[in-house]
Amino acid sequence: MQQVPYGYVDRDKPLIRVPFTRLAVITVCLPLLGLIACVVLALLYHYNDATYTHCQVPNYLPSISAAISLTPERYIWRFSIGLHSAPRFLVAAAYLSFYRGRFSRRLKEQLLSGVTFLLALSENVGLLLLTYVSSTETYSVHKSGFIVFIGSSLVHMMCTCKLWSMIAKYSLSEEEMMSSRLKSRLFLFNLFFCLLAAYFYRRHNTYCETGIYTLFALCEYLVVLSNMAFHMTAYWDFGGKEVMVATPPEGKRF
Repeated sequence: MQQVPYGYVDRDKPLIRVPFTRLAVITVCLPLLGLIACVVLALLYHYNDATYTHCQVPNYLPSISAAISLTPERYIWRFSIGLHSAPRFLVAAAYLSFYRGRFSRRLKEQLLSGVTFLLALSENVGLLLLTYVSSTETYSVHKSGFIVFIGSSLVHMMCTCKLWSMIAKYSLSEEEMMSSRLKSRLFLFNLFFCLLAAYFYRRHNTYCETGIYTLFALCEYLVVLSNMAFHMTAYWDFGGKEVMVATPPEGKRF
């Protein structure tokens, strides 16, 4: 038997090895559970503050911005998004590598994949901005973060759907075709409720009707949940992949 020094570590063995499916579930569950906790706590312990608007008419659900601006809800949300954001950057890079491999000889799709990657980064940065600057602290900065998040999210979804329609067009994989269909449906669902939320928000500010802000809040929840579901499709896109931290081969070290 070959003798090895005490404390010897096999340098070729991965230090960390995580299935991509597990990473996808964890990444989506963090903001999902954080959102549920914030809304429930806001309704139970800060109902009047969470549902108050300048119109001073009865409302029955808090907007997400209101729910995550209270204490301790803001800390729960910041903790969830803080842990959630790092894997999101990793997933964006994984998709960029995936697209470059699939469209290695197609310039148009290569450029679109680059734009999609930048939009994914912008969406995540917008989410971090609106999370760590609450609406009760600096409203203009929070509003800017929200606009960046929603705008980047919608265009990112649209570009992703375009790329996956090209993949599905020439693919024989049932999973890839299902992923393309699911992405398209979630994008349309998200877009519809974004427009509906904007309508209810404007109507509330214009007419100050009872319950209209509640409908806005409900639409806002559906927008965020469908956004999470859209990103969850990475579960099928990278189902057989793993995330590893390992020592590179000798020839590939810098």
